[in-house]
Amino acid sequence: MEFQDYYKTLGVKQGAGDDEIKAAYRKLARKYHPDKNKEAGAEDKFKSISEAYEVLHDKQKRAAYDNLRAGGGYRAGDNFRPPPGWQQQQAPGGFEFRDFGGGGDAGGFSDFFESLFGGRGAGGPRAQRGPMRGQDVRAGVEIDLRTAYAGGKQRLGLRDATGERTLEVNIPAGILPGKVIRLAGQGEPGYNGGPSGDLLLEVQVRDDPQFKLHERDVEVELPVSPWEAALGAKVPVPTLGGHVELKIPAGSRSGRKLRLKGRGMPGRTPGDQIVTLAIQIPPADGEKAKAAYQAFEQAFAGFDPRG
Repeated sequence: MEFQDYYKTLGVKQGAGDDEIKAAYRKLARKYHPDKNKEAGAEDKFKSISEAYEVLHDKQKRAAYDNLRAGGGYRAGDNFRPPPGWQQQQAPGGFEFRDFGGGGDAGGFSDFFESLFGGRGAGGPRAQRGPMRGQDVRAGVEIDLRTAYAGGKQRLGLRDATGERTLEVNIPAGILPGKVIRLAGQGEPGYNGGPSGDLLLEVQVRDDPQFKLHERDVEVELPVSPWEAALGAKVPVPTLGGHVELKIPAGSRSGRKLRLKGRGMPGRTPGDQIVTLAIQIPPADGEKAKAAYQAFEQAFAGFDPRG
């Protein structure tokens, strides 16, 4: 049989780390998965890639393979026979491995693999192997607060172990930071016709220059004039769903908080919007304005703001 260079199969160097090996596997597996690639030889290529990953992602099998490769000076395609007593030299109990081929001789691990790690080449019968689901992949995605509020379909750029890609994602209205969106079939490819895993997107919400999010409540600061605060008024206030009218009670002070029920983030129990009043003082930048302040001072001569 021929020696298999698993590093060459995945296109990585012998000293590659676990993340690099996983990324290389996922990229190639997506390219050659027989459910997506119908070119001649794609299925065999996919099985070779899966077999290489099966060895290199497992520390015990990888260490055994590296020792064999270095000791014999083997290269891809060299004639190969396992050294005498190879199986007996390995860890007690042998190796465990994931099945990814079809039953019988139609698919599965190569004779080279089985001669090293178990199966027909090691003297045992070839295991019956059925379809297996691919692994789920986790990634993070960042959206703005208004998108989190309104929801809807969004095209999002994503970087994960498979590289960079663009996906159309359905954002649920009212989604909060830390929640996960599951995209079925966008994870790691399955084995032997098995379904692909899912992509799990953990949502983060960017800070908004106007609104602040506190769980499902939304906070906003509203500038008001001294006469609106003193006499009371109805003024427009921005919300994530558009402007609404807010009644300011007479005698309000800066820092007073008013609640707009149900105007926060949507949900089974919608959040509220908390409006904090901030009184703005007009500048005394002209003779008329100064005269108005002087008249105001005389009208409230007994008022002590520090008393």
